[in-house]
Formats: sequence, structure tokens, C-alpha cells
Amino acid sequence: MVHFQNILKRLAFSLLSLVLLNACKGVKTVTGGKVDPGMPVERIIENHYAHQSHFQTLSGSLKIDYSKGKESQGVSVNFRMEKDKVIWMTAPFGMIKAYLTPKKVLFYNKLEGHYFEGDYGYLSDLLGTELDFYGVQNLMLGNGVFDLRKEKYTLAVAQGVYQLKPEKAGELFKIVFELEPKNFKMASQKISQPWKNRRWEAHYTYQNISGAIFPDQLQIVATGQDNLTAIAFRFRNLELNQPLSFPYTVPEGFDRIIIQY
Repeated sequence: MVHFQNILKRLAFSLLSLVLLNACKGVKTVTGGKVDPGMPVERIIENHYAHQSHFQTLSGSLKIDYSKGKESQGVSVNFRMEKDKVIWMTAPFGMIKAYLTPKKVLFYNKLEGHYFEGDYGYLSDLLGTELDFYGVQNLMLGNGVFDLRKEKYTLAVAQGVYQLKPEKAGELFKIVFELEPKNFKMASQKISQPWKNRRWEAHYTYQNISGAIFPDQLQIVATGQDNLTAIAFRFRNLELNQPLSFPYTVPEGFDRIIIQY
């Protein structure tokens, strides 16, 4: 059985910042919408950013289901977040705790007596491009991992979504953004490194929370030369803009670990 620490290792601890969405009563699954093949790419991108939500703090619980090969694990964690500043998570009884900021990724594991302090290099290596705290934050909110306004894209309509591809394909990786037509949130984001036989995908479903659109479930699949890793996230019991604290202190006597990438 895989420890929660290994979930952090395998697909990058920063994926735990998935918990960036609003919370309130009256949740409804978001469906519907029809693509307009004549809509300019610029308007699609404008609509995407117009639907981003504004909040200060977020708290709740997150169910994570992880699988790789014959290994599988389900874990629930409590989380607290201050948007753009810190993400804090803890497993039951504080056995595992994670603390993420724009500059650092930190976690410790009481079961192993280990702690980690580092950056987002593992995730960047996995995806084949630089990805920081804010890129991960956008990923978890259903926003583009990169600023779509900084590139030019070609448009295609495929399976009821707007499909955007950079006009200038990257030399080392390829990117595809698919936006759903109802609220112009990401239906999926795909990054691949063909020369390394690596592919990474994030697929979303959404919910309407008091008029704002946020992820309901997020599934991430990463494939390599000889393996496939899948992580599914479900969001529960969410509260918005509550006063929060973010305690984090590594217990004495723990050994620092180095994760190679």
C-alpha cells in the first residue's frame, strides 16, 4: 500500500494544491453549452479569464485516490488555503503535513520520521516545462496552467469543446487546452514530451457554487515509458473566507530527504 508521502513524490507534492475552489450551499453539477465555431480565439480566451473567481481563504477536506500499477491508495486530508500565498494540508492525527508557498514545498511524515524542503523542480521536470506555485494553482482551479494571453493559438472544435493549440509548437513539449463552452473553463489540459514518451493530462467536471464555477472532480493521469499514474480528487465540506491559521513545524529528530528528478 502506498503511503501519502509517495503520492507527493510520484506526481509532485505541488499537485496537492488542488484544493483551490469556492464553497457554499446549493451545489449543482454544471452541464450544457454549445460551441460557436465562429467565435474568435481572442474572445474564447477573454471569456476564460472573465470566469475566474475571487476569494481570500478556503478550507475543507479533499479525498485523493491514487493508483500506479498494482498499487492503490485512498486518503482524505484537511486543507487550508490563502489564495496566492499558502496551502496547508494535514492527514488524520497530523501524521502527514504539507505546506506550500510560491517559493517552497515542505512536508513531513511522522510515520517515516522524514521531512522535505525544496522547490517545484520535480513537477517541472515531469511536465517538461517550468511550472510554479501559480501555475499549479491555476491547474487546480480549472484555469490554464500558462497565461493564454501571452501566446497565439489555432482553434478547432472537437467533441463539443474549444480546442486550442499554440501556433508555434514547442521543441520539447506539446500543449493542448480544451475549454468547455458553457463557462469557458478547462475541460482538459494536456502536456506531452514525445521524445521522452511522456504524457500528462488533467480532466475536469464542474459545479456551480452560488453562481461561481469551480472544479467538482479532477482526474490527473501521467504516463511514462513503462508506467501509468492516476490521481482522482474530490472536494468536500468547503468553506470560503474564514479566518485561518497555518501551523507548520518539523518535529525534532526528523531526517531530511532528497527527491531526485
